[in-house]
Amino acid sequence: MRRLMLLRHAKTESNAPSGQDQDRRLDDRGRHDAATIGDWIGRHPPFPDLVLVSPAVRALQTWEIAREAMKHHARQPQVEFLPELYGADPAQLLQTIRMASVNDPRRLLVVGHNPGMHELALTLTGSGDAAAKKALEHNLPTAGFAIFDFATDDWNDVAFRRGKLVLFISPKLLKRISGD
Repeated sequence: MRRLMLLRHAKTESNAPSGQDQDRRLDDRGRHDAATIGDWIGRHPPFPDLVLVSPAVRALQTWEIAREAMKHHARQPQVEFLPELYGADPAQLLQTIRMASVNDPRRLLVVGHNPGMHELALTLTGSGDAAAKKALEHNLPTAGFAIFDFATDDWNDVAFRRGKLVLFISPKLLKRISGD
């Protein structure tokens, strides 16, 4: 079995001082949400073996804050920063995921952007948790986290509609669950 985890970057400022989309940074809520989701991941093993991160500032910050929150619970995974994750569509994302077969991690985490990440999550889903599917239907929100299992031992076999959606969680859903 191979496990794929998708994490969308957390909430950002509207505009970067540079005017470049890739330079947009997390706002206060984004930093809080990244820590919240990182802490949740850290308390719910199994943990990723390999993390692929978009080089956009907001994705890097999301990963760094989440990793810091996870480190109290989890061993540190191998991390790669991949420019092709920025602006990637589902087909490009799937190609990048399949390339993980080189390192062959059992569990892979991708930190990226919408609309590609949300579209990927929808197209990977073949079966799984009905409530999670419904919650994920409309959006993969900022700091949203989805877990998929694939009945294969080869990342090259990961394909659209073959994933089992195990879980979808977001800081907003976690807040609702905890009653805060």
